[in-house]
Amino acid sequence: MTVAENPTTVAPGTVPLRRNRRFQTLWAGSAAAMLGTCVADTAYPLLLLAMTGSPTLAGAFGAVQFGASVLFGLHGGAVADRHDRRRVLIVADTVRLLTALSVAVALLAHRLTVPHTLLAAAAIGATMAYGGPARMLALRAVVPPEQLRQALSQDELRVNGAALAGPPLAGLLLGLGRAVPFLATVLASAAALGASIAVRFDSGTTDGATGGTTGGTTDDAADGGKEKGAVFAGLRYLLTDPTLRATVLVTVALNLAGSAMLLAVMVLLRDHGISEAGTGLALTGEAVGGLLGAPLVTRLHRTLAPGTLLLAVAWSAALLFLVPAFAVGPVVVFAALAAMSLGVPALRVMLDVLVFQQVPEAMRGRAVAATMTLLMTGLPVGTMTAGLLLDHLPATTVLPLLAALFAAGLLPLTLGRSLRGTSWPKA
Repeated sequence: MTVAENPTTVAPGTVPLRRNRRFQTLWAGSAAAMLGTCVADTAYPLLLLAMTGSPTLAGAFGAVQFGASVLFGLHGGAVADRHDRRRVLIVADTVRLLTALSVAVALLAHRLTVPHTLLAAAAIGATMAYGGPARMLALRAVVPPEQLRQALSQDELRVNGAALAGPPLAGLLLGLGRAVPFLATVLASAAALGASIAVRFDSGTTDGATGGTTGGTTDDAADGGKEKGAVFAGLRYLLTDPTLRATVLVTVALNLAGSAMLLAVMVLLRDHGISEAGTGLALTGEAVGGLLGAPLVTRLHRTLAPGTLLLAVAWSAALLFLVPAFAVGPVVVFAALAAMSLGVPALRVMLDVLVFQQVPEAMRGRAVAATMTLLMTGLPVGTMTAGLLLDHLPATTVLPLLAALFAAGLLPLTLGRSLRGTSWPKA
């Protein structure tokens, strides 16, 4: 059995992941950055709401942040392929640190304004676009191929742990003082910046570097992000390869349907008199499911082929969409979201492994950025779609409708060969 077939096989003499100082340092910095982001995503809207009393302005923070991430997303991947990724990461972490510091200082001086806050949102969104691909590839550059799945599984703990702890921590810190959560994000950004400075890693930007054999073109890979239209090369590569295209499309559809389902569930709980606190606790089922699913990544990858895993997670989600519609309550919603999220870490790691293993090195930043941008775009589209449906239909009707639409989209890919015939790439 090859290393690719058995993710737990480790080459002789390889340092155990827990003793890999470079990975653990970068991982700790990334965990701090993620926690700071989750705290900020909750604290900024709450602050704007307290400052202005306007829900529209409170929501504008997320809209501006998201818009900046999407606007600069593909260019961020090209920058990661064209320049030293460590330097890109250091610059992004520095900008985020200075942004958080400017808000904290303005609050302490009682000088913070709405335009300042929205500029901070744009800066944070831009740092996500440029620093995101560089950080993802940095974490993966400091571990050997045979430990990649183990490293990615640990990274899932960072993502889901921050998603679970960030919102309540933001509320707690905001209760101590308006500037406190932003001082906390300054510390988190400083920890991330310190890790980026402390760890040297292969930037992966050598001209002409190639790897993988499927999809895309050699010219796209070799241009290093310098040629005209190179910013779209990663997107072209993903959409040209049948397996990667099907994988990305199903994942985007799952993201879109999941965000729509969350809004429908929130409306459903509200209609049944569930308090905001109860709704918030019910929605933590998504993060809890992700935390519980992280240790299952290796086992699921060993048991299932990529396409089978993707379809199993997607069809399970389609069925679980129906549960809250027929058994309403925060406990039911929590359980459904947790069950739906159990396979998501394995799915994210699968997508990462496919891109990491198959996309040429010189194009990885753009491929990662294209994937991140597509996934992010699914969130507002799903929420907007659900909102339009909920304006005319009850939530108990919208949830089965979402399940039916999602299943209809899955059916052609389930019956086709592009996913059913996939196998794990060789290490």
